[in-house]
Amino acid sequence: MNEQKRRVIITGGGSGLGLACAEAVADAGGTPFVLDLDVSAAAPHRARALDVTDRPAVGRRIDEAAEELGGVDALVCAAGIDVPGGLDEIAAAQWERVLAVNLLGTVSAVRAALPHLSRTHGRVVTVSSTLALRGAAGATAYSASKFAVRGFSQALAAETAGRVGVTNIIPGGMRTHFFDGREEQYRPQDDSRLNDPARVAEAILFALSQPRGAEVREMLVAHEDEGSWP
Repeated sequence: MNEQKRRVIITGGGSGLGLACAEAVADAGGTPFVLDLDVSAAAPHRARALDVTDRPAVGRRIDEAAEELGGVDALVCAAGIDVPGGLDEIAAAQWERVLAVNLLGTVSAVRAALPHLSRTHGRVVTVSSTLALRGAAGATAYSASKFAVRGFSQALAAETAGRVGVTNIIPGGMRTHFFDGREEQYRPQDDSRLNDPARVAEAILFALSQPRGAEVREMLVAHEDEGSWP
């Protein structure tokens, strides 16, 4: 791992892709700092509980992490949820919660981390989805949030060029607890076509390991039999 990208804050790092990122950073000799609602699975990494929809708390936690780490070299925004179903079936509050976590939680974390990352010429990694390229029935909230994360990332990259690096990772379906508890119609029919989150974490580590002046702006990572793209 690049010597300048060792201290990495990871929102949503308590499970799934976020936890895979924490493990990849640690294995590469870096220091992950996990922020999530439930951090019980994040041991032995440094971790604090956080709801990314609580903007003031996001700011406090990221400042605390930066102080504890002695600076921040990268931020990975992996917190994400979904409530699948038709638009007329999902309560407005649930629909808006998906955007609050996936989009506004990402924005809040980036906003709080920017001063720290500017000092280290650090990097931000945002996480969208193949559903940020092609919407799907039963996923209006998720698709809207991930299209927005991708657009936000492109604008952020232009805005911070030369000061902070920005990479948007576009993962296909992964073998995580993301699909647990869903109705059968909203669950993958073939788990063998889901990617290992560790593979996506390796792609994120690759983006973080680029030398100064080189940026991986966007990367799609999916199982070879991915069904949601193209």
